[in-house]
Amino acid sequence: MLAVQNPPRKRWTRAEYERLEAAGIFDQQRVELIEGELIDKLAKTRREIVASSMMIGWLLEVFGAKRWSYAAPVDIAPEDNPRNQPQPDMISLTRECSETRYWTNAPQPQDLDLVVEIADTSLAFDLTIKAALCTRAGFVEFWVLDVPGRRLIVHGDPENGQYGSVIAYNEHENLAPLAAPNSTFQAQTVFPK
Repeated sequence: MLAVQNPPRKRWTRAEYERLEAAGIFDQQRVELIEGELIDKLAKTRREIVASSMMIGWLLEVFGAKRWSYAAPVDIAPEDNPRNQPQPDMISLTRECSETRYWTNAPQPQDLDLVVEIADTSLAFDLTIKAALCTRAGFVEFWVLDVPGRRLIVHGDPENGQYGSVIAYNEHENLAPLAAPNSTFQAQTVFPK
């Protein structure tokens, strides 16, 4: 008898994922749908949790309480939507999240000023799979906070399914998000001294 080395996997659609979510299957677990697979978002390290808390404080200060969201599902490029429903760690919206359309629909790419992922163990995934989804969607600015590297990797200028600019800022360098050019950020503000 031959052993199956690569057993078949169940690839989920967004519609199936949303039905499972509505049924309460994920009440005790935070998952996101990426390329038809369910990815566990709760597996955060202590360092990611602390960095996230510090980043939330900065986002509140810069964008205010009504223009940002934590772990909210977003829409992406139409061709990717059937098998994907990413939930970035943080997003900044172009308008206040209290608008009626956000009560029933996920934000569209044009609704997002900034998308942020906090990465410790998920760094390679965020810089490849997640970045590819973000660029195909045309997210204007995608930040990946590299916790072990104590740096911020900023993706910008999406065009033809690729980011034209990918810059790594060390923890001491200042940068400003496109949507808030008068507000500066240094990665060291979210890391322990």
